[in-house]
Amino acid sequence: MNKAVWTLVVLAALGLLGWQIFARVMEAQEPVGTGGGRGAPVAVEVADAMREPISDVARFSGTLVPHSYFVVAPKVAGRLERLFVDIGDIVESPVLVAVLDDAEYAQQVEQARAELRVAEANVEEARSARDVEQREYERIAALREKQIASESEHDAARARFAAQESRYRVAQAQVAQRAAALAASEVRLSYTNIDVSWEGGTRWVAERFVHEGTMLRANDPIVSIIDISSMTAEIYVIERDYAKIRVGQQALIRADALGGTVFEGEVVRVAPLLRERSRQARVEIKVDNPHGLLKPGMFAQAQINFGTRENATVVPVASLVRRNNVEGVFVADMTEMKASFVPVKLGIQSGGRVEILEGDIEGPVVVLGQHLLSDGASIVVPEVATSVGAAPEEAA
Repeated sequence: MNKAVWTLVVLAALGLLGWQIFARVMEAQEPVGTGGGRGAPVAVEVADAMREPISDVARFSGTLVPHSYFVVAPKVAGRLERLFVDIGDIVESPVLVAVLDDAEYAQQVEQARAELRVAEANVEEARSARDVEQREYERIAALREKQIASESEHDAARARFAAQESRYRVAQAQVAQRAAALAASEVRLSYTNIDVSWEGGTRWVAERFVHEGTMLRANDPIVSIIDISSMTAEIYVIERDYAKIRVGQQALIRADALGGTVFEGEVVRVAPLLRERSRQARVEIKVDNPHGLLKPGMFAQAQINFGTRENATVVPVASLVRRNNVEGVFVADMTEMKASFVPVKLGIQSGGRVEILEGDIEGPVVVLGQHLLSDGASIVVPEVATSVGAAPEEAA
């Protein structure tokens, strides 16, 4: 027990000794402190706070998709006999895309026509038989009025006439049925000619999925056709920017594949929800593409200007620091060579600059070395103050 107590006492003494040594070392190394500029001056670089316009510009990445896209597919099965278009072809509406082998469907049409002719013949036969029974019924009815024919003979003649009338109507219905079957078979035959039409101008064949001779099922894709006279840039925005997006806003679109070429666009659709996993919302930007330079699938960069403040107080983003969880900048007093910490409220941030909404900025701000400063610290400026955003060589 005594050994454990002595061990604790020794450890406590060693800890106290170590703490005293650490405190003395830190005190000896502290160039500046909270004591209003004690210690050696800190070498810093400064830049002037400027009064100039600043724009709230956001940049997004996305993908280009065609204004219109659809796949051409047959409505019936068959062997692809002819394909009249291929990848890259420019087509106009209407266009015959392909033809299927139609022998089977043509035979079905001939069969339906033959069945229709049989049904029409049955109608003529039923009409003739009905007319015979009608005349017989009328003759028996006349005899019945003269009390020559019996009541039973009259009833039998009437029943035979009614039955024949029903057979005639059935034959007429069969004609209509066979006519509909013929029309259906003719429609199926017409489906072997695969043509498409649309409203508007020329379009392009984007993909070919099959070759001539391929056996196709109904709805198997043959080619895809796109309209790239205008494109849609699909981008996704986070919650911070979502509230700023409005339909009708102008945007600048760049495609990496086209270098620095800039295309003008307009926000046309904003999704009314954010995806739960990514917290992003889909936004569509329409871009005119009269020369066809933009292609579907290209990576796109979109730039949207949410607004501009014409006479804002602007400092470099590099000048921002935090002290005691308060964001601010160090303002340099070039007369007394002191640096004072000034809390600020920030506004628009763009291109390495940030707007100061609240904060008394009188004089240049420290852009290099500010992390070594405390409020009231002594400074030395080896170079002339630079302007906001200017390179050091330009300032010199």
